Amino acid sequence: MLQNSELILNPDGSVYHLNLKPEHIASDIIFVGDQNRVEKITNHFDSIEFSIQKREFKTQTGLYKGKRLTVISTGIGPDNIDIVLNELDALVNINFTTRSPKKNLTSLNIVRIGTSGSIQKEIPCNSLLMSQYGIGLDNMLRSYAIDTICENEIEHAFMLQTDWDLKKGRPYVIKSSKTLQDTFESEFIIKGFTATSPGFYGPQGRILRLPVQDENLNTKMSNFNYKGLKLTNLEMETTAIYGLGKLLGHQCLSLNAILANRATGEISNNPEKVIDELINYTLNKLIEY
Repeated sequence: MLQNSELILNPDGSVYHLNLKPEHIASDIIFVGDQNRVEKITNHFDSIEFSIQKREFKTQTGLYKGKRLTVISTGIGPDNIDIVLNELDALVNINFTTRSPKKNLTSLNIVRIGTSGSIQKEIPCNSLLMSQYGIGLDNMLRSYAIDTICENEIEHAFMLQTDWDLKKGRPYVIKSSKTLQDTFESEFIIKGFTATSPGFYGPQGRILRLPVQDENLNTKMSNFNYKGLKLTNLEMETTAIYGLGKLLGHQCLSLNAILANRATGEISNNPEKVIDELINYTLNKLIEY
C-alpha cells in the first residue's frame, strides 16, 4: 500500500498535479508542451467531453472521427515529463481505493507533438521529423533503474565522439515504440535521432552573455555517427518520455515540427503552418492505429 506522501491525491480523489481521475483520460494520448496548443488540437475534435487545467497541465478529452483521444500539455523539460507520465500511469495502473498497483496493467499510447531545432544542414526548417531514438542529456531518468532499457553502445560512442564531460552526467539512449513508428512512418516525415536537453540556452549551446562548458558541442553532435545513425535535432522532452514510457510499459513516439536550423542559423518563416501540418498528420495517423 502506497503512503499518502508517495501517491498524493486531491480532496476530490484526483491525482495531485494533473487534477485528473481515471475516467477522464483515453488510452490514446497526445502530449504538447504549450498549454495554448491543446485547443489547437481539440478544435479539430467532433466533441469534447472533459476539460480541466491545473498549473501548466491542461487536459481535454473528446472524440475525433469516432476515436476517443486525450490531449495534455506537459510544460517544458524532463522534470515535467516525470510528473505527467508517472501520474498518467497511476491513473490507469494503481487502484486509488486500495492505493496498490493493479494486477492487470494498461498500456497507453502516447504521441508527443513538439517543436524542435535541427542540427543538420540537410534537415530544413518546416520539416516534420519522427524520433526513432532519443538521447537524454539531462540526469532526470538516472534516478530510475534504467540499465535494461538503454542502448549502451550508442551512449558510449556518443561520449567518446563528443568528448563528453561526465560532470554533466551520463547521457542515456532510448528507442521509441516500434509499433507507433510503423504507424506514423511515411514519405512525409523524416526519421531522426533526437537529443533531449535539460535547458534551452546553455545546454543547447546558445551563448547570450554566459560562456558554456563546451562551445563546440553542437558541432560535435552534428558530426556524431554510429553505424550510420546521426543526431538530427535538439529539444527538451523526447527521451524522458521514451524512458519513463518504456519502464512503465507504455508505447511512446515523439513527432517534431522543425522550426529552426542551428547549423545554418535559420528559423521558420511560418511556424504555425508547420505545427498545424503536424497536428493534422498526427490526428489522421492516430485514427488508423
